[in-house]
Amino acid sequence: MTIRVVLADDQVLVRAGLHGLLDNSDDIRVVGEAGDGARAVAVVRGTRPDVVLMDIRMPVLDGVEAIRRITADPALAAVRIIALTTFDLDDYLLDALRAGADGFLLKDVEPEDLRRAVRVVAAGEMLVTPRATRVLVDTLRARGARTADPGRLAVLTGREREVMALAARGLANDEIGARLSMSPATARTHVQRAITKLGVRDRTQLVVLAYETGLISPGE
Repeated sequence: MTIRVVLADDQVLVRAGLHGLLDNSDDIRVVGEAGDGARAVAVVRGTRPDVVLMDIRMPVLDGVEAIRRITADPALAAVRIIALTTFDLDDYLLDALRAGADGFLLKDVEPEDLRRAVRVVAAGEMLVTPRATRVLVDTLRARGARTADPGRLAVLTGREREVMALAARGLANDEIGARLSMSPATARTHVQRAITKLGVRDRTQLVVLAYETGLISPGE
């Protein structure tokens, strides 16, 4: 099945580069492009892609607000979004994740890692790579102390808190399972239960909440 992608970036050369890298794959096809956030929302509504690569700093309407509008539209519930950023530390990044991005990539990503990321997100998985987690932790550290009530975690079991903490450190389900002597499927179930109980959208937002509530601290 071909994965349909929309590219949103205000730099023509960046879009051209991404287009070339993705169209080099047999299973990925670019179906639309946009140079600002408002146009991105319109293109996504018109094409209903599987994945959007969204620059989070764009004119007219920034990428964060564009992500927010897309994820708020029930007709676009199946659309997955990868936020793109040039900066290792970007205050907009946390806002993009809170707005509903399914993960993020730095623009200097290797070609094969870009294609892999598109496939992972299109398959319904969260894009929380070890490098992305490190960038996220650095951004949280730069922004300051906890910003969410630790009491929110009271709804979790002890095991769910353990799994959440390991997920926040960038461990995949099979790594969590190996660490806690459980199957990857069981680890995935605990992650999903934590997501449901805490009322967050996905694994990425679960990672953010782990740091903001002080479940784990940057640098651990």
